[in-house]
Amino acid sequence: MSKQIIDEIPRVIRIYNDGTIERPLNIWTTPVTASQAFVNGVATRDLEINPHTAIWARIYLPEPSPDHMSQVDKYPVLLHFHGGGFCIGSADQRCYNLFLSRLVKQCRVMCVSVNYRLAPEHRLPAACEDGIESLEWLYRLSRGDWEDPWLSTFGDFTQCFLVGESAGGNLVHEVAIRAAPRERLDPLRLCGGIMIHPGFLREQRSKSEMETPPELAMLSIEMVDKLFSLAVPEGSTKDHPVSNPTGPLAPNLQHMKLPPFLVAIADHDLIRDTQFEYCEAMKIAGKSVEVFKCKNVGHCFHLNTVDANISQQTQDLLDAIQNFIKTCGQEIEK
Repeated sequence: MSKQIIDEIPRVIRIYNDGTIERPLNIWTTPVTASQAFVNGVATRDLEINPHTAIWARIYLPEPSPDHMSQVDKYPVLLHFHGGGFCIGSADQRCYNLFLSRLVKQCRVMCVSVNYRLAPEHRLPAACEDGIESLEWLYRLSRGDWEDPWLSTFGDFTQCFLVGESAGGNLVHEVAIRAAPRERLDPLRLCGGIMIHPGFLREQRSKSEMETPPELAMLSIEMVDKLFSLAVPEGSTKDHPVSNPTGPLAPNLQHMKLPPFLVAIADHDLIRDTQFEYCEAMKIAGKSVEVFKCKNVGHCFHLNTVDANISQQTQDLLDAIQNFIKTCGQEIEK
């Protein structure tokens, strides 16, 4: 039998009848090799988290400032989950390397970007399991079960943040609620979650989905529908609790102890309505949620590294993240 495409999103993912899957690369998704030498103020290194599931991560370390060369700086630790509808993306891709390097350099933080398992080979909840395992891996490292030359030396585990864009934003919420039942993670402290244009959906179409032109949204309804149909367990709808975390199938958040969240929402995002609905539902449940509006841009605009017109909006987003991390850190010191 000849090899044939049985399902695809053009230029994004192809599924063949023999079970193989291709994810075409482009200017944003080309892999970038890690560099332990500082490049533009940031060094990177890859490490293994779980050899059995092939989870790995890329660590980002900011270069010490000249006036601190004689002392060891400690940096807040960000645990990052990339986007891609749970079906595409990788921690070594150019778009993430560029953005996270800017984030690490400006905010003076370390970042651990997780390369979790992808659907449809590994449908949900595989990515969620990899996410909480990554947090537990950080916890054991903070406890001194073993040492990492960068994290053990420079990481401030009392200031740990979850961060992710698109589907990675869903993982920020999911990892936070999975960590909530744990009484203590000492010495690691989960101080906040940062969601950039999270991939929140519901079965009933939202107004923004129906009315936003795809060229403005940088996303199409067809792509969203296909990615999530490949990601959720077979037979599930978009009301699955990972895609609709405040929907009818989601756990009650009222009595969960969750950290404060920053949610960035883009004016032209196709799924901005469900992002706003999430924020309102979280506030009703008594959770701390700060909304940052990204003006005149679409979904995950900050990863579009070839459009100079979005540079100011990306800087505004970085400033908002920096202020959130600083504010959460000040709350700990009180």
